[in-house]
Amino acid sequence: MSKLQPVRGTHDILPEEGRKRRFITETAREIASRYGFDEFATPVFEFTDVFARTLGDVSDIVSKEMYSFTDRGGESITLRPEFTAGLARAFLSNGLQQNTPVKAFCHGPVFRYERPQKGRMRQFHQIDAEIIGVAGPQADIEVIALADHILRTLGVAPITLELNSLGDVESRKAHRAALVEYFTGHQAALSEDSKARLTKNPLRILDSKDEGDRKIVADAPVLTEYFNEASQEFFAAVKEGLTALGIAYTINPRLVRGLDYYCHTVFEFTTTALGAQNAVLAGGRYDGLMAQMGGPETPAIGWAAGIERLTELAASESGTKR
Repeated sequence: MSKLQPVRGTHDILPEEGRKRRFITETAREIASRYGFDEFATPVFEFTDVFARTLGDVSDIVSKEMYSFTDRGGESITLRPEFTAGLARAFLSNGLQQNTPVKAFCHGPVFRYERPQKGRMRQFHQIDAEIIGVAGPQADIEVIALADHILRTLGVAPITLELNSLGDVESRKAHRAALVEYFTGHQAALSEDSKARLTKNPLRILDSKDEGDRKIVADAPVLTEYFNEASQEFFAAVKEGLTALGIAYTINPRLVRGLDYYCHTVFEFTTTALGAQNAVLAGGRYDGLMAQMGGPETPAIGWAAGIERLTELAASESGTKR
């Protein structure tokens, strides 16, 4: 291949596409500011430990997709594969615990070594919004409302909000035990990836794309069956708040986030316009992340959306205002 071609998984952004990307970013920034979000910008690379500690050693991102290297000083450095870990690091290292709630909006390139696909490159771009320091369901409702407002203003259609709850720590422990028991009984038929996840991260088996795994997952214990009263009340409040705002949703009991610091609300805005790659925007509550990074217990929730996918889906360069 000619060295004058861009590296596989990257591409040049020419003026027409650049105008549309700029409109998407500026629209999201302007709407986020109306919701009280301030713009943050974290470095494009961090110490590898920032991502390895937060994303977990059984995460596909850490085990297969991160662009990591050793710099001339002997430090292990990683190009950011997502925004949340870097924002959490910035929150802790800048002593922002005294400024909560922190409402952060950011955008920029992220890097993952994966098979290039429609709307997803090895260097791609995201917009991201996080609320740090609010434990109640009002934060969950607000970040989802912000996402809905941005997508509808951009004219992204058709979209469906898929919603689920992971419950609190107590509920997740009970469900985890049930999953381990269930999947152990089907261990011989699981894919190699799912066998590796069985003892370390069984919740991630629920998100497997392997067809054999999906057949087994169909009869797996459902998390909501193990909710305690606190988890039920939290999820009910989120649903009531969305309904009050006129935001329609579909409950997807198989929607999960496999890392232990996630809890309560998880959500995705999906579309039928992108084929198999149907997620447009995704997020969830991660109350355990700050403590896992060595900071104090700090509740938080956020989401990210790929600008490349939004560029394909937005109605026009000028969007449809709401």
